[in-house]
Amino acid sequence: MPLKRIALLSLFAVASSLPTAAAQTSAFQTKLRTLSEEFWTWRATEQPFTNDDIPRIERAEPFVVHWAPGDVTQYKAKVDAFEKQWRALSAAGEPVADQVDYRLLGSAIARVHWELTVFPMWKENPFFYVDQSLGSVYAALLPKPPITPAREEIILSRMERMPYTLEEGKKNLTDIRAPYVRATISELKDIEAQMQQVHDGLMPVFSDANKPRFEKAEAAAVKALMGYREWVGTRGKSTLPEKTAVGREGYIWFLRNVALMKYTPEDLLRMGRQEWERSVSFETLARAASTGVPDVPFYGTTEQQMDAEKANELAIRKYMVTHGVLSDPAEVRHYYYLPIPPYIAALSFMGVTDDLTGPSRLGEDGTSYKGTPRTTTNFWGAITGRDTRPLTLHEGSPGHYFQMAWSWHHPDPIRRHYYDSESNEGIGFYAEEMALEAGLFDDSPHMKEAIYGMMRLRALRVEVDVKLALGEFTLEQAADYLTKVVPMDRGTATSEAVMFASTPGQAITYQIGKLDIQRLMTDARQKQEESFKLQRFHDFIWLNGNLPFSLMRWEMLDDSSDVPPVAPSFLEAKRNSRAI
Repeated sequence: MPLKRIALLSLFAVASSLPTAAAQTSAFQTKLRTLSEEFWTWRATEQPFTNDDIPRIERAEPFVVHWAPGDVTQYKAKVDAFEKQWRALSAAGEPVADQVDYRLLGSAIARVHWELTVFPMWKENPFFYVDQSLGSVYAALLPKPPITPAREEIILSRMERMPYTLEEGKKNLTDIRAPYVRATISELKDIEAQMQQVHDGLMPVFSDANKPRFEKAEAAAVKALMGYREWVGTRGKSTLPEKTAVGREGYIWFLRNVALMKYTPEDLLRMGRQEWERSVSFETLARAASTGVPDVPFYGTTEQQMDAEKANELAIRKYMVTHGVLSDPAEVRHYYYLPIPPYIAALSFMGVTDDLTGPSRLGEDGTSYKGTPRTTTNFWGAITGRDTRPLTLHEGSPGHYFQMAWSWHHPDPIRRHYYDSESNEGIGFYAEEMALEAGLFDDSPHMKEAIYGMMRLRALRVEVDVKLALGEFTLEQAADYLTKVVPMDRGTATSEAVMFASTPGQAITYQIGKLDIQRLMTDARQKQEESFKLQRFHDFIWLNGNLPFSLMRWEMLDDSSDVPPVAPSFLEAKRNSRAI
């Protein structure tokens, strides 16, 4: 069997090694999978758009954004009904794999409670409705060209919906917070010029039949965005709460019920600080090792960068297989760079400029859009402009695209969905140091420095996440801290601070997820002794890459000690969270 592409047999070998019940589907499995399918079908109609690429979800067309006050009331009633059905199922005595699936679905239900009730951005953050309106269009623009007639219809219908969604937002924003007002006004300050770029980029590629409709919809969208910016600015002139923190009780509620972690905020801070110290010391040693070595030049053109990334992606996958690190399933396609279209470049502030495909598009390659590489102070551009490997490891192969495509092939449909970023981002971050320690960067001492610099950032994100959530950092203080201590450019630092303030628990996932993988590997190797196989271990992690690591540990080692107990009621647990 060629080393370049291992057949999907490895995937099914990993899946069949899991501790499962009898081959026949049990009554419990049937009920749980039916409920899961009903929940995820509904979730695709309700899940908010965000600037994060990992939770992007496929939506059945014709999809329409609904965020009127009455819609929120219906969403709350619906998730209450799903929780009631979930709790009516008894997982006690079922095989561990089925109990894991049961807790997974509970995590997904708890996340909806988090979004609607515990940390309701829909009534505090005006940019939430920019995400639901312009963000919905951006998501439809991200798959690589050409834009088919079917996709034109999706883009047009979502653009035509934008004015209505922004008006719905004005009615819902009853507890608006000042830092989010400032951030929204800043993000929309150049929206006229940005939308003109979208217009100029799409007009040549849209069909002649749809161009008049597009021009009308785009003009109405621009007018609505400008009016919304003015409305938000007016609200900012009044005295608004500065508080964005969810608070200790709310943060722990998220950790226990959504992320399925037992860590306390103090545990997280200690873990992040130790890893920051390690990354700084290792980076210092790497700098000494690269003394006298010429720096890595920037790629001269986008074509050179694209060619390098394509070769590097193939080389990384081959290296992982030849060194017994990770399998390369044949059905997982590739992750390539493409020149960024102007209509995506103009809206890059709306989220990561990539397309990780989806469950219905498994035959397509993942895509990352890039501009012309050039000397820059931008934290990420200074890395990818000289060597594509560090970010390909995290975002592409064997990181996000590779892991998610593999997980979308999982024989258990419950495990094909996104639940919490700790597993996905933890794997992406772990992949960087995994490749570093496996020797992939031995040819480039300066890129070792870059890897350690990325490690510094991810470790500091833990502190920023926790302190924003607990109210120990304001949004501006978080941006100042990242600018000074990473160090990184102010623009990137501010973008990170805004995202982390509005998504508590997300920024810890890189570092804490990586540490959980390392701890799990250590315990698996100690328990399995001579029978431990690194490639088999990694294959299990990647295939099950949507599971929180507490659940992976339960299934792999029959150790449920990391799994928090099920709360008698998710929202009652929030009301009683001071007792935690």
